[in-house]
Amino acid sequence: MKRFQWRLGQIGLVLLLAMLATRPATASDMLETGGDILQVLLPATAYGLTWLEADPQGRRSFTYSFATTLAITYGLKLGVHKERPNGGEMAFPSGHTSAAFSGATFIAQHYGWRLGLPAYLGALVVGHSRIAAEKHDPEDVFAGALIGILPALWFTPEAYEEAGPRLVLDRNRLGLVWAVRW
Repeated sequence: MKRFQWRLGQIGLVLLLAMLATRPATASDMLETGGDILQVLLPATAYGLTWLEADPQGRRSFTYSFATTLAITYGLKLGVHKERPNGGEMAFPSGHTSAAFSGATFIAQHYGWRLGLPAYLGALVVGHSRIAAEKHDPEDVFAGALIGILPALWFTPEAYEEAGPRLVLDRNRLGLVWAVRW
């Protein structure tokens, strides 16, 4: 795990330097660019972790949950013809947000809150960036977050045992559980 944390730090540093080197014109441009990067980085990190940890079951779970998220997201985008605040098409739901929350939820469920909390914070940045860039209304982002979270909860086994909060969704239960170690 320490090797992973070191690599994650290296990747974060490279991304930060790349973002600073682009020197966007305004803070809102930087927020939008950051959201664009995170919406790819979060699911890619979730998938990459399954390779770093030599975890074929986790890889299969992530693939099922992410594919389900994408199918629901783009099925709704094609079926619901909602206009974006900036006049564009296919606003509902937010695809950026659904992808980011899918990756964040997988990370939290499968690898724990030490990695999951920063992932969720990144997913929140993605959702905020979509509203700030006038690409989506809050309901588009909220729906995208739910569409990303629910399949990840459904398909991801509880592989990581740690004390703290845990979202649960399976065939028998839905809710928030607080685990305690004795």
